[in-house]
Amino acid sequence: MTMQTVYLLVPLAPLFGALVAGLFGRQVGRAGAHLVTIAGVAVSLAASVCVFLDVLEGNTFNGTVYTWLTSGDLRLEVGFLIDSLTATMMLVVTSVSLMVHVYTIGYMRDDPGYQRFFSYISLFTFSMLMLVMSNNFLQLFFGWEAVGLVSYLLIGFWYKRPTATYANLKAFLVNRVGDFGFLLGIGLVLAFFGTLDYQQVFERAPEMATAGIEILPGMNWSLVTVTCILLFIGAMGKSAQFPLHVWLPDSMEGPTPISALIHAATMVTAGIFMVARMSPLFELSDAALSFVLVTGAITALFMGLLGIVQNDIKRVVAYSTLSQLGYMTVALGASAYPVAIFHLMTHAFFKALLFLAAGSVIIGMHHNQDIRWMGGVRKYMPITWITSLVGSLALIGTPFLSGFYSKDSIIVAVSEADIAGSGFAAFAVIAGVFITAFYSFRMYFLVFHGEERYHLKPHDPHDDHDHGDHHGGGKPHESPWVVTLPLIALAVPSVAIGYFTLSPMVLGDWFAGPIMVDPSHGAMEHLRVHLHGPLEMALHGFTTAPFWLAVAGVVLAWFLYLKRPDLPAALAAKMKGLHALLLGKYYIDEVYAFLFRDGLRKLGTFLWKVGDIKLIDGVMVNGTAWVVGQVARLSRQLQSGYLYTYAFTMLIGVLGLLLLWVVRTRAVL
Repeated sequence: MTMQTVYLLVPLAPLFGALVAGLFGRQVGRAGAHLVTIAGVAVSLAASVCVFLDVLEGNTFNGTVYTWLTSGDLRLEVGFLIDSLTATMMLVVTSVSLMVHVYTIGYMRDDPGYQRFFSYISLFTFSMLMLVMSNNFLQLFFGWEAVGLVSYLLIGFWYKRPTATYANLKAFLVNRVGDFGFLLGIGLVLAFFGTLDYQQVFERAPEMATAGIEILPGMNWSLVTVTCILLFIGAMGKSAQFPLHVWLPDSMEGPTPISALIHAATMVTAGIFMVARMSPLFELSDAALSFVLVTGAITALFMGLLGIVQNDIKRVVAYSTLSQLGYMTVALGASAYPVAIFHLMTHAFFKALLFLAAGSVIIGMHHNQDIRWMGGVRKYMPITWITSLVGSLALIGTPFLSGFYSKDSIIVAVSEADIAGSGFAAFAVIAGVFITAFYSFRMYFLVFHGEERYHLKPHDPHDDHDHGDHHGGGKPHESPWVVTLPLIALAVPSVAIGYFTLSPMVLGDWFAGPIMVDPSHGAMEHLRVHLHGPLEMALHGFTTAPFWLAVAGVVLAWFLYLKRPDLPAALAAKMKGLHALLLGKYYIDEVYAFLFRDGLRKLGTFLWKVGDIKLIDGVMVNGTAWVVGQVARLSRQLQSGYLYTYAFTMLIGVLGLLLLWVVRTRAVL
């Protein structure tokens, strides 16, 4: 089997499983649907491992698979770019997706849409693989839109629930805003570079660095800056960056497996991957990098604060995802692209672990998602407890765990950045360490420790979804092995993968080919000089400010929610304004509703009543008819039908002509 065949096998195996489960779900049954889709993703993972090993040996590929359209010198193609960046993303996507597929067997076992769900998640995997393997903007845009479409189907999977249909529509519309900017950016690339092929665009980028574009008359802008910002607006939608982040928390209305898949390894990381892939363009514009840096810093800090007041277990993890995506974006803005991809990889494993562990808790708690009605779950769900603890420790950056290496590398890198906004970004990522530790262990302590509160909550049938246990109460119980096995499998890389990949990915030259960093941006060089390997970095980590800030966050969470559980309510009552602001999510949804939903509705009403009824119907249509009628009424006075009237009119006309002739004659004489 040639490597080109292996490349094709990676995306097509999940696509085959999606088609079988989706089109022939009734024929193959539940077991057939999950077997064929899991087999497809497993084959894709095995092929990705082969590709990774081949890239390790120094073999890369950049070629066309299929020519879709040729117009003059423009060729629109489907092609693959296989290098170290692609190979890394392929492994992350396929491995996390395989764990989610296995987990789904247990989580969705009683759902009537079982086969349909497996078809969707397998199709989602295919879409993301096509995105990361693309070698041109056309295929990138195809994968970009495909993951958006399938995420719409998955978020609204329980389509009979109004909240789910609202959430998937919201996600779809917000992403269309970002995708509009993304499409404009691709349009500028095609218009000025004359090609959509990555390699050709990157080769021409230096000569276009000084090119300008006149967006408004008399205002000349840098072409590269405008293009990069427009491309990043697309990333702001997909990777849920402020202010296009509002869709992601609401997407928790979808089943937990897709929450893990969307928020860990696939859709939300697409924007991070895209900016890293476009590093030869972004490195030519400090203004674009500054825009990226500040956007990421705002997201990392302010979205993390919202996690403190959330009571839905999945929403706490969702706001954690928003904050961590902000960290990755900060690294991109600091020109530390390898560190951003490094954190993307480590985050994919421990965040998938946390989402799936949250789903396991939901199953064990008979589909209760409110952490205020949990407590003491540790002794009933030991595997879920220990894996959740591992994921939480990795998330807060505990030395030797994977999250420590990537998060601390970002903090060090941004402290060395010298572009506009780097000071605020450095503060945001440092403060975010304390905030992350606090909300993560607030959730952990409320769920697994303290007083058992699950028996205090009356049964609410609206808490149950269209699957699972409908007992409405009773003691928590451990989830079946198809749920706990993926948790254990994901816990291993959550602990160890950072230790073993720091040296090649951050300190080494693993990304030297696909990622380009301008020598004037010294963050990566600073990391390579001051970090001396995973062991030394972890030991030194115990003496740094981020570690002690994380410890302070854990201790504060322990004190407020285990030692003095009466204090949080008292503090909330004393700080009503701040608490209301956080509960209202900074009222961004309300602002959008006022400006766009209500504003556009009022604009439409105004255009209807004033523009349509009064101006078009009243003035242009009815007004024209009135003028014609008045002219006709006056004309009728001249057309009386009497001979003497016409004779008199002719006489008056002749006299008028004679008078005119006399006046002109006298003027000449």
